[in-house]
Amino acid sequence: MSALTRARALRNLRQTLSEAGFETAAVDARLLLLSVLRVPATELIINPDALLTTDEAERLEAATGRRLAHEPVARIIGEREFWGLPFALSPETLVPRPDTETVVQTALDLLPDRQAPLLMADFGTGSGSLLVALLHELPQATGLGVDLSLGALKTARRNAWANGVGRRSFFALSHWADAIAGRFDLIVSNPPYIASPVIPTLDQEVRDYDPRLALDGGPDGLDPYRILLGQAKRLLAPGGLLAVEIGYDQADDLRTLAASHGLEILKVAHDLSNNPRCVAMRHP
Repeated sequence: MSALTRARALRNLRQTLSEAGFETAAVDARLLLLSVLRVPATELIINPDALLTTDEAERLEAATGRRLAHEPVARIIGEREFWGLPFALSPETLVPRPDTETVVQTALDLLPDRQAPLLMADFGTGSGSLLVALLHELPQATGLGVDLSLGALKTARRNAWANGVGRRSFFALSHWADAIAGRFDLIVSNPPYIASPVIPTLDQEVRDYDPRLALDGGPDGLDPYRILLGQAKRLLAPGGLLAVEIGYDQADDLRTLAASHGLEILKVAHDLSNNPRCVAMRHP
C-alpha cells in the first residue's frame, strides 16, 4: 500500500500542475485523480484519508506525466461529456467541445417537429457527438454517421449504443457523401475547418493530439464546405436542413458559398463566447 492519502494526492497533483503553468490545475487534478481511483466525486469528500494502493499511485504518476506533456485531460481519462452525455474517445476522434453544442441547439430550434420520423446524417461524425446528441433529443429519428476513418466510426458506434440510440444509428465509411445515396431531413457536420498553414501554430494540446484528418480544411479551411454545400441539393429532402459548425471568422465565407450553391441561410448562431459558430441553411 502507498502512504499517500487521496487528499494529499490531490493537493500534490494540483500543486504540480499549477507550478507547470496549467491554468486549470485544480480541475485537471480532480478529474485525473477520480479517473485513477475509479470512484464518484463524492468519495473524495467522504473518504479523503483513504490510502492509495500501489497500483493507484503508479497510475496517477503515469497520468501526471501525460498531463505534463500537455496531453488533454479528456484523452488521458478516455472520455468527454457533450450535451450531458458521456462520449468515449479514440486517437481518431476530436475531443468534443462545448462550442459544438451550438450546432445541436440550432438544429433543434429550427426543426418544426421533434417527434417526426426524421432521417438525419452527420458527416465527419468522429466520436458521434452530434449524431448521438440529436438522436437523444429526436426520439423518432434515425441517423447515419459518415466518416473517412474506420477507427472513428467504431468509436461513434460504441458511443451510440452506450447512450441508448444504437438501434437508430447506422454508420458508413465514405469520403463525405461519395458513397452515400438518399435524401435527409437534417444534415449536420463539424468538418475540418482549420487552414493547413495555420495548423503548426495551434495550441499544443490540439496540434499534437487531435487527428490532423479532423482539423485540416485545406489551404483556406473551406474545402469541406465546398464539398458539403455542393452536394446539399442531392442530399437534402424537400424542406431539409443543413447545419454546419464554422470557425469564428468564416461566417462571411459561408454566406458567399451558400449563395453560390443556391442555398438560403436561415440562421448564423453564436457560441457562448459570442463568436459565429454555426450556419444553418436550406434550399429555397
